Amino acid sequence: MSEEAADFVDVMLDQWRRERPDLDLSPMGVFARLARLTRMVEDAVEEVFRLHGLRQGEFDVLAALRRSGAPYTMIPSELSAVLMTSRAGMTSRLDRLEAAGLVERNLDPADRRSFQIVLTDKGREVIDATLTDHAANLAGLAEGLTPEDAATLNRIVRGLLGALS
Repeated sequence: MSEEAADFVDVMLDQWRRERPDLDLSPMGVFARLARLTRMVEDAVEEVFRLHGLRQGEFDVLAALRRSGAPYTMIPSELSAVLMTSRAGMTSRLDRLEAAGLVERNLDPADRRSFQIVLTDKGREVIDATLTDHAANLAGLAEGLTPEDAATLNRIVRGLLGALS
């Protein structure tokens, strides 16, 4: 072990090494730490969204519409594909967002059987304010990393995701 202070994962791995010295459980340490980090980040992110009256999925829809550029319009199947969610799940998100006045459903002039989802002015205000707080929150969570460490971690995680996809 390095000069860094031992954490709960180090303790767990030491116990397993004692009990099962025949196994290489070092990957367990990586994934246990990633899982703990994920839970901590999710909790912090959800708190910011909650302060703006949003859930993660609702934020995702508003963010997809906002980053699509003016006129901030997409059809539900595009949103489902971009957000990798079922159409049924997308419908419930859109219902909640429409009820809150953050999006509107308009008939698609190109296909009268389909709807366009449009970000309202209120929706744009909410997503812009939420994104500002979200970005600040993430920056605070990443304060312990140097820019070089952040770039290295990003490269490593991207590579691992690519290998697992």
